[in-house]
Amino acid sequence: MKIPEILFDNDDYIILNKPSGLLSIPDHYNNPNNLTDVLRRKLGEIFICHRIDKDTSGCIVFAKNADAHRFASMAFENKEVSKEYLAIAHGNLVEPTGTIEDKLMPHGSKQHLVIVHNKFGKEARTDYKVVEQFKDYALVSCIIKTGRMHQIRVHLENIGHPILCDPFYSKGKDFFVSSIKRRYNLKNDVERERPLNSRLCLHAHRILFTAENGEIIKAEGNLFKDMRATIQQLRKWNQ
Repeated sequence: MKIPEILFDNDDYIILNKPSGLLSIPDHYNNPNNLTDVLRRKLGEIFICHRIDKDTSGCIVFAKNADAHRFASMAFENKEVSKEYLAIAHGNLVEPTGTIEDKLMPHGSKQHLVIVHNKFGKEARTDYKVVEQFKDYALVSCIIKTGRMHQIRVHLENIGHPILCDPFYSKGKDFFVSSIKRRYNLKNDVERERPLNSRLCLHAHRILFTAENGEIIKAEGNLFKDMRATIQQLRKWNQ
């Protein structure tokens, strides 16, 4: 497996544009197809500084030595890292900007799911802004002040705007052109429409923090083809 696109690289850190579907770290089955092991096979000693969900794409930071890892880990823990995500969400957002502060906790009986629970949950904050509004969908920028599991996914779902193709918190795993084009017709030689997008439409777009020596560590990862194609179709439908 090739190393994904390198967005930033120096003596202490490397930032990659992780594709959707790739694990950040080994799972319970010790799957070798995870980004940490891929980097270690190519670069040797490496330390992951934070995680993003398997289905989420975008910027992910690794440290090349223990000192850099310690410093970056503390920066993440102390909320000194700026993280911006882009999401394609269902619906028309009445408020173009806002802050969501619903507390989050793991679901009691359903593994890997997170729920809002403002009594027993942990604090979580997501600042959002509509970048582009389409018919029944929106491209939304989300800046997170905390890094709870599935934070953006649950926060957007809880205000009525789940992320497109989210298998846990949204309706329908696949997105088809026919769902937005009423007169969409398949070609005669195509028996079944293929989905335009089948993955969680959430992308870690930008990340920034200051290293121990004062250097600004920052990166911006371009959207992958599947999300770009979905946005392109939504723009056409919007005209």
